[in-house]
Amino acid sequence: MTVPAELALAGPAPLRGRLRVPGDKGISHRALLFAAMAHGRSRVVGLAAGDDVTRTLLLVRDLGVDVSSATIAAPEVTIEGRGVDGLSEPRRVLDCGNSGTTMRTTAGLLAGRPFLSVLTGDASLAERPMGRVVAPLRAMGARVDGRRDGTLAPLVIRGGSLRGCALTTAVASAQVKTALVLAGLQASGTTEITEPAPSRDHTERMLRALGAPVERDGCTVRVSPGEPAPLELAVPGDPSSAAFWAVGATITPGSDLVIEDVCCNPTRLGFVDVLRRMGAAIEVHVTGEEVGEPVGDLHVVASPLHATTIGGDEIPLVQDELPVLAVAAAFADGVTEITDAGELRVKESDRIATVEAMLRSLGVGVESAADSLAIRGGAPRAARLASFGDHRLAMAAAIAANAVDGESVVTGWDVITVSYPEFGDDLSTATGRT
Repeated sequence: MTVPAELALAGPAPLRGRLRVPGDKGISHRALLFAAMAHGRSRVVGLAAGDDVTRTLLLVRDLGVDVSSATIAAPEVTIEGRGVDGLSEPRRVLDCGNSGTTMRTTAGLLAGRPFLSVLTGDASLAERPMGRVVAPLRAMGARVDGRRDGTLAPLVIRGGSLRGCALTTAVASAQVKTALVLAGLQASGTTEITEPAPSRDHTERMLRALGAPVERDGCTVRVSPGEPAPLELAVPGDPSSAAFWAVGATITPGSDLVIEDVCCNPTRLGFVDVLRRMGAAIEVHVTGEEVGEPVGDLHVVASPLHATTIGGDEIPLVQDELPVLAVAAAFADGVTEITDAGELRVKESDRIATVEAMLRSLGVGVESAADSLAIRGGAPRAARLASFGDHRLAMAAAIAANAVDGESVVTGWDVITVSYPEFGDDLSTATGRT
């Protein structure tokens, strides 16, 4: 679909009714990879929209897996898995685009395959840290290289035999953990992965539901050799996408919004905990389950907010939602402090710097340090807001613009095609602008 380069919004406009966000990105990536590792036919309905998941789908096809569609736009995708031994050496460099999830997770899968693979990406991905996944893979016996001794892409992987071992990761990262789990399923012996704090657990939940030998105990995951069974999955809505609407409905007077069929995995609803702590009126109603993942609706009603502190072990569970939580803080009474958030510096943009710039454009007082933000809530004003080439900044800016009085413009709006190309249309529907 065509997305304009700029989005103009005149607020405030309440968000009302019901909407469904695109399928969860993390679950979509994993469904494609797990299906490729399985023996047999898998069927996935409602893959996440956007370029990131498309990159994983195309990568799986380049590894010789029969996939029914070359686009995630298809309502249903079938994958004919032949097990990891059925994967074949790609004939070309594997382009991960802007998707760090694609690059990091598939590095673990490819490390155990007896062929050469090269993973590359766009200019942004080329500057994101890869040493955090390369170093533990090397400890398992993987031969992985890249720029700056494997700390930056492109990554060159000469796959082969891996050995299980005990690993402690440098950061709490679901992407790194997933890479090591996929490597561990192909390694000899048991692989034990310990994180400094809990991260999102989609990989463990889904693989256990699919019969793979994966166990979790607190911050430690243990993996034995094995493979997942084929899957049948209707991908639930992405909580990170739902977070924009939850904040928007909370800060925009007169809003009353239901977000349907959202993944309600507790490690993905950290933003709900933060918003409730700030005074938000959010109800979570779990209605079912998909491949080990709880699914349900979020009901959000506009309410006044007060400041809070976000930090410590909570940060890995709200990493992607911090830009829009910063918007919530801009509308809250008092000073909200976000600490221990150095990972924001190495996302699609330097999100500490770009969030600060966005909030200053809105007239909000904000101070930053190496790994923190202090946001003085008040009365944000209409502004011209830049996306900085970051899809989450663009959507956070749109949520802020919709809640303030007057006309605002978000520039670089077309970057939302990375994850949520329909966001503008959904905003028009929820505000009654269609």
